[in-house]
Amino acid sequence: MAVRPYWKGYLKLSLVTCPVQMMPATSENEKVRFHTLNRETQNRVVSHYVDSVTGKEVRQEDEVKGYQRGEDEYIILEDDELENVALDSSKTIDISTFTPRDTIEWVWLDTPYYLSPNDPVGQEAFSVIRDAMESQDMVGISRLVITRRERAVMLEPRGKGIVLWTLRYGDEVRDEETYFEGIGDETADSDMLPLIEQLIKKQTQHWNPKMVVDPVQDRLLDIIAAKKKALKKPSKAKAKTPASAPAPSNVINIMDALKKSVAAETRTSK
Repeated sequence: MAVRPYWKGYLKLSLVTCPVQMMPATSENEKVRFHTLNRETQNRVVSHYVDSVTGKEVRQEDEVKGYQRGEDEYIILEDDELENVALDSSKTIDISTFTPRDTIEWVWLDTPYYLSPNDPVGQEAFSVIRDAMESQDMVGISRLVITRRERAVMLEPRGKGIVLWTLRYGDEVRDEETYFEGIGDETADSDMLPLIEQLIKKQTQHWNPKMVVDPVQDRLLDIIAAKKKALKKPSKAKAKTPASAPAPSNVINIMDALKKSVAAETRTSK
């Protein structure tokens, strides 16, 4: 089934403009989702906003956004005010800056989207912008309003299209040195290093999406399938509780473990 565009607008570079559409590059639709039910009636439980003082339910049309300026004091912002905060970037991705792709580290990348032409007439302009960035290994930096929030975005050529990444703001990225400064300056053991390198070589595979399957998702589906089956034909036998495995010892010899790992990998590869 075709995915509906998440956003439609224009891609602009100087005087070159073309209509584009944007779709999320990732999806969580396949994840197992649950509803909250009333155990007694098995009816769904719904949530409502209530006034924190009166306890009365608040109608949707009476809900507004408020910025707290003091205790029990708020500045109210109406929907139209929020929508017009960044009006210029709500429908146009105007590339204002270019930067080498390898200068933007992974930690700045937030959410990916696929950007493609929205009209055959604009494909040539889209291709020119995409190919020019790719030929110089550059990415474009712009801004875009997504769900009422203006975000910095990065445009990266990818095949026939462009991947648009929303970027995290500076105050959202923590300095790695804060967490790595406690690591000592100890260098790798010259005897252990070749064994690790040998393990890496033997365990190297080409990337495959199956490497990142969700085992919890699979177990949930198994439980749901078993419960469906039980509803059709009640089971008489009680499931046995699996015996817990003994806790592994924390005391190991790294060199021995590496040698055993390499030996095991060698036997399985023959």
